Amino acid sequence: MAADNRTTGAKGDSPIFSAAQHLAKKIGTVPHGTSRRKFMLAAAGGSLGLAALGPGAARGSAGAAGQGTAEVVIPQRKVPVLAEADVVVCGGGTAGISAACCAARHGAKVVLLERWPSVGGMATNALVNIWHTSDRTKQVICGFVQEAIDRGGPFVRRWGDFPKRPETHDFDSQGMRVVFHKMLKGFGVRTFCNLKAVESIVEGDRIRGVVVDAKTGRKAVLGRIVIDATGDGDVAANAGLPFDLGRPSDGRVQGMTMMFCLRDVDTAAVGHAPPETARKVVQHMRTLRDEGKFPPFNESAAMSYLRSGRNNVPYNMCPAAGNPLDEEELTRLSFEARQAVYAYLDLWRREMPGFARAQVDKMGFSIGVRESRRVRGLKTLEAQMVVKAVKQPDAIGHGFWMIDIHDPKGSGHTTWSDQKAEMMPPVGDSYHIPLGMCLNRKIPNLAVVGRCASSTHEAHASVRLQSHCMVMGQGVGTCAALALDAAVDLAQVDIRKLQTVLRADGVYLKDVPG
Repeated sequence: MAADNRTTGAKGDSPIFSAAQHLAKKIGTVPHGTSRRKFMLAAAGGSLGLAALGPGAARGSAGAAGQGTAEVVIPQRKVPVLAEADVVVCGGGTAGISAACCAARHGAKVVLLERWPSVGGMATNALVNIWHTSDRTKQVICGFVQEAIDRGGPFVRRWGDFPKRPETHDFDSQGMRVVFHKMLKGFGVRTFCNLKAVESIVEGDRIRGVVVDAKTGRKAVLGRIVIDATGDGDVAANAGLPFDLGRPSDGRVQGMTMMFCLRDVDTAAVGHAPPETARKVVQHMRTLRDEGKFPPFNESAAMSYLRSGRNNVPYNMCPAAGNPLDEEELTRLSFEARQAVYAYLDLWRREMPGFARAQVDKMGFSIGVRESRRVRGLKTLEAQMVVKAVKQPDAIGHGFWMIDIHDPKGSGHTTWSDQKAEMMPPVGDSYHIPLGMCLNRKIPNLAVVGRCASSTHEAHASVRLQSHCMVMGQGVGTCAALALDAAVDLAQVDIRKLQTVLRADGVYLKDVPG
């Protein structure tokens, strides 16, 4: 179904939509106007002409805020080609790694570009270190995800109650930096870290590649197929693809989180503390927060951490809310979140037994962004598709996570905390992740994978998980290799052949409609 024909959120009797309405009413909403800088790139005779950079006039529904009104004209100039490949993957998070490795596995020459000093994205740079592979009765996300688990060796731990919960594994973020890079190297992927795609090179209805900012100046990276795995949909938006941003009511995206780890917590002292001690500490935090004297926090998570006193485990309780496409705002939010972590710890040292000598061991290199642009695709994943476990003829894998919305106003509340059955697929069932949510109508050799794929705000809250993003990466990366072999566009690949290849590569793919 086309992106323009989305229905989820239009029906007031939808339990997911009602829950989202309830959350918005409970927290309150504030209009959040946004605008996006329009980039135009003209290519002629091997030269790249960069036209005026102007504010507003977004091709998508919304974009980066806070832009100035001045304009500057950059003269046309030639840009040297840094690299050429069959497939260029922009973004070295888990989705991009999966796409790059799986395209290379099937014979494509692949270049991967990553803006940070190491690959892994949120998994390695934001301390988001849990993978979800089970529908609560069996493992249904396998394929490349299982390969990463196996290659991770001592850096990956399967939970003891596997597969009774969706959460099945955690991993050492530092170790997985090395594992992921070794996987890319093993598949023959040419990897560039510290390079960000800043312009999309589009001629007619085709994308030729991207322009990157290197230490020695701007350069071009060219490819026959480009896969946007940036998370924010930067390449797709820059190429002119339409996108959505945030929930329909006010444009706000899901809340972000600054993950952090503690050390030197006396777990024995925590264990000997009376059960009501943690409750009293959380109540004091709540009172101070409500008086405006303490930062927001996730209450159920804080209670869990205070009662367990875990060392060297990422704490997922420090929320932030705002526009992740506005660099200045993101800078402020990251600073405020880091400051909040120390506010938590200062109070815990005074009031919670076992925390007197606790120290912050590390925080995420980046704040954990959950949602920004959602690029409109040939299909759009909707909330009812998630909770009703809808199957798709163009399935490339399965998903099962609940509609897990982190409050866009930054209170720290999540629908996960509510654990409502109507926000989840049935136990033992899962929905299909369709190829169409990664493809688009305007540029046939450009695909997106990861959290920027086509979904509603509610459905995105399920499919954004790293394991689900890796499913997309494997499906699209394999599709790209098959498209090159057959000399067709991505949407013209024989879907049954693609599904056969994915199954042969270990992907769990069941109940595909005829």
